[in-house]
Amino acid sequence: MRDTWLAGQEAWSGKIYSDGWRLPGDGSMDVTEKATGASLGEIGVASSGDVAAAAARARAAQVEWAQVPGPLRGDVLRDFSRLVLERADEIAEQIVRETGSIGPKGQWEVQMTARESLEAANLGSEPIGIMAATAEVGRRSFARRVPIGVVGIITPWNSPFLLGMRAIGPALVTGNAVLLKPDPQTPVCGGAIFAQLLAEAGLPAGLFHVLPGDTPTGEAVVSEPLVDMVSFTGSTRAGRLIGAAAGGMLKRVSLELGGNNPYVVLPGVDIEAAASAGAWGSFFHQGQICLTAGRHLVHESIAEEYAQALVKHALSLAVGDPYAGQVHLGPIVNERQAANVDRVVAETVEQGATILVGGDRDGLFFKPTVMTGVRPGMPAFDEEIFGPVAPIATFSTDDEAIDLANRTSYGLAAAVVGPDLARAQRIADGIHAGIVHINDQPVLHEVYGPIGGVGASGNGFNHSTLTNADQFTEWKWMTVRDEIASYPF
Repeated sequence: MRDTWLAGQEAWSGKIYSDGWRLPGDGSMDVTEKATGASLGEIGVASSGDVAAAAARARAAQVEWAQVPGPLRGDVLRDFSRLVLERADEIAEQIVRETGSIGPKGQWEVQMTARESLEAANLGSEPIGIMAATAEVGRRSFARRVPIGVVGIITPWNSPFLLGMRAIGPALVTGNAVLLKPDPQTPVCGGAIFAQLLAEAGLPAGLFHVLPGDTPTGEAVVSEPLVDMVSFTGSTRAGRLIGAAAGGMLKRVSLELGGNNPYVVLPGVDIEAAASAGAWGSFFHQGQICLTAGRHLVHESIAEEYAQALVKHALSLAVGDPYAGQVHLGPIVNERQAANVDRVVAETVEQGATILVGGDRDGLFFKPTVMTGVRPGMPAFDEEIFGPVAPIATFSTDDEAIDLANRTSYGLAAAVVGPDLARAQRIADGIHAGIVHINDQPVLHEVYGPIGGVGASGNGFNHSTLTNADQFTEWKWMTVRDEIASYPF
């Protein structure tokens, strides 16, 4: 790493963050650069004992934190946002190296994280209760929001800084303590940086803990009795296990999971604009985003023209090490995932699909791939690929488009493009998904609109300025009388 602020911080080397940086119970693990495999250092691995100790400390600290006025809690997040922007270049560089994203994506993630923090800070200044109606004379009835307690947050590797803050920020500002378990592939930009900057921003000790590790650490966070809520973003397979475990302990659980998102292209559309948006939707960050356009559903009358336009875009994209030079696509995150993309493409071809461009890789560097002749039952249609692959299937009627879009257990995002907005709206209304965009592609992330899916994509609205207070607080109902009421016995 170049000589940066982050590189000079050796406090986290081989350690976890729990009442300061300290040695963990389960040793350490390497932090690697995804494009080259080079070591960027090491970080500690939290044991179940570390998790239990962190939860106990967090529970004690949370009681005092909940008494701090909301606007003052928000001030900590405002300072955090300022610090993020001051160190934007260093943080973005770490994101590029740890996740394999290109530079502009790293910078975008930093800017969005700063915005997430500011919007979370505003929760501290919002009303926290209401006067409720009552049918009893002399009784005053009101309800107010109270913190849940200790929130366990488990984050993914693909956008670890942004997806961490969208849960950390509102959880802290609404008066909770946080145990963060970052993905083992991105423990610095997804964990250590938060610890350093939140401490510098003035967050009191004991409220925030970074507990890196793999599945055993995550299981310890979910099963820890002192953790009152679990927020998880990641695969559907892991989400099912977490949801079952948390549900069995009657904990609140927030799940944003995978997606196999349809991108519906209607006749009369501007082909070039639709192909550009479709290329972005499928190839941005190597397709390693839950919101990626996983299936291009194109009207049969324009399918060939659209496919050729998409091929043109794919051929224009450079693939390589994003830290070494300017490219459009970096590496797939690891060999296991790259091999899975290989399998999906190969098996889909075996079942009759055609590769128009791409379809192969050099190590972790997978070429942007366009496939035609894809239909339900093929892996490229049925599975979340998490690679830079754009499968094209065709439809002839609007009802068929809706049917194809809904031929999945997922329900995260969708997009419909076309000149007839009423037609596009009818199709959008028929798609079973938590998010639908018209005349755009599905890889959109804002702080303001609810991000979340249905079905195998999660349990609903999840994160946004509209819903964060609902996610991270409980309602407490109280009544008050001037004198004790009279009862018949």
